[in-house]
Amino acid sequence: MQVPVDGAILRTRDLTLRYPDGTVAVSGLTVDVPPGPTGLVGANGAGKTTLFRLMLGLLQPTAGAIEVAGRSVAADPVGIRTRLGYMPEHDCLPLDQTAADVVATFGELAGLSPPTARQRASDVLDLVGLDEARFRPVGGFSTGMRQRTKLAQALVAGPELVLLDEPTAGLDPVGREEMLQLVGRLAEFGISVIVATHLLDDVQRVCRQVVMIDAGRLVVAGPVDQLTEVTGTVQVEVGGPPDAAERMRDLLADWGLAATVPGARTLHVDTDSWGERTFDAVRDAAADLGVLLYSLTRIQRSLDELFAEGAAR
Repeated sequence: MQVPVDGAILRTRDLTLRYPDGTVAVSGLTVDVPPGPTGLVGANGAGKTTLFRLMLGLLQPTAGAIEVAGRSVAADPVGIRTRLGYMPEHDCLPLDQTAADVVATFGELAGLSPPTARQRASDVLDLVGLDEARFRPVGGFSTGMRQRTKLAQALVAGPELVLLDEPTAGLDPVGREEMLQLVGRLAEFGISVIVATHLLDDVQRVCRQVVMIDAGRLVVAGPVDQLTEVTGTVQVEVGGPPDAAERMRDLLADWGLAATVPGARTLHVDTDSWGERTFDAVRDAAADLGVLLYSLTRIQRSLDELFAEGAAR
């Protein structure tokens, strides 16, 4: 369940898409997505791209309703597309055209005049770091440069919302980092973003909201910082004798504190009963035993754990 969001950039109600062969791609999806950067998370085949196509009006739902930027997609699919930018996952650029020509053409298709489209193409190619390469044919671009060109064409018409389908796919670590930085900057221009990905680390880095789906159904949705809130467990890293962690666990147990030893030099200590005094107890136990205390860290719930728990329900 999710509390309805006023002014949602995306709103679905019991959205369902069933193909003629009986395959259910989206199943009773009800979710509100506020403006800003949102991660749409799911494994390959979970329904992420299908949801994008429903948002763009390229597919018609079997049941339910979908609104984008406050408008019904069913009532005005063409009008919706004028307010959206879309970066597909697959390689779709004409290789014999320059990046400037490709992006300007998409601008004209979106309704910009040729001079305006050309100027906007120059601006967004500069934004994505392709200013010096804009007059080169796309066929000579690296994977990272082609991804940037796809991002530029999605931005050229000044959309209210941009749909990015696996924007870091195929990129090396440097290219992935650069793409994530670009995605993170879009909020500065008042552009909302929905990033479809199976990489939870990417979402945790650049998104404020997350929507997790599995087999077309909602797993969980909400603010990333709330869903990944700090748990009631402290991770303790120790040094000293090989059995230092076990000795600390036993001493803490004598004092009434539950602890486990998941690794040779690591303890997980439950803070529920002692609260903040847990840190003092760990310090005192280390001092009594002559154990080296390297770090104390509150464990934060990860999106991976959240997704695994939700998908198992």
